[in-house]
Amino acid sequence: MTQAFPSHQLLIGAMPVDVTIKPIKHLHLSVVPPDGAVRISAPQGMSADHVRAYVIGKLGWIRRQQARFSAQRRESPRLVVERESHYLWGRRLLLHIEEAHAAPRVEVHPQRLILFLRPGSTLEKRQSTLAAWYRNELRKESISLINHWQQQLNVKANKLFIQSMTRQWGSCNCRTGNIRLNTHLAQKPKPCLDYIVLHELSHLLVPNHGSDFIEVLNKQMPDWPYRKQLLSHYPLHL
Repeated sequence: MTQAFPSHQLLIGAMPVDVTIKPIKHLHLSVVPPDGAVRISAPQGMSADHVRAYVIGKLGWIRRQQARFSAQRRESPRLVVERESHYLWGRRLLLHIEEAHAAPRVEVHPQRLILFLRPGSTLEKRQSTLAAWYRNELRKESISLINHWQQQLNVKANKLFIQSMTRQWGSCNCRTGNIRLNTHLAQKPKPCLDYIVLHELSHLLVPNHGSDFIEVLNKQMPDWPYRKQLLSHYPLHL
């Protein structure tokens, strides 16, 4: 979430832990991709010693999560060159670049992604064209899902923002109702996007990750743990 709550950082040995103070009843610990950063949400008034002791008690679990992220396949930075691998909704496509004296565009074929560019286009132009196309694909798919889950949950989001993020798949600002989604979700299977949209919109009902939040997910999407796990089975993009 991206609300403006007080935050600070603890050091547990050499491991930094980002601590955010929120109006919640229980501690919530998470290890987030792609680099296994450790975050904890703590109730107001809880001492730093209590938080530190809690994290130390969870070190084994934290290390296992970080090892899982480290073992996950990682894609090298995209150079947007001929026959480079790209993903759309979990499907691997080979890039083909064609020069054309027209506005840049992208076409999707069964096994190829064709990028049409003006002759002499730079690396920056190739990257920005493809990134803009991914954002548009994600926005189109997300809007229908947002409409569906708004009706199911009886909530109303405000604005949708699509952007590249390195540490989270999405976020929800409960104060403004704004939803943010990671551009890279367009590369993952659609059930993953469906889960993230439900997750973020559910925060408009429950602003934390406590038992009430999990109850909403369980009721609306019983297989959400599988979808969440599925996100980790596809390459991380640097």
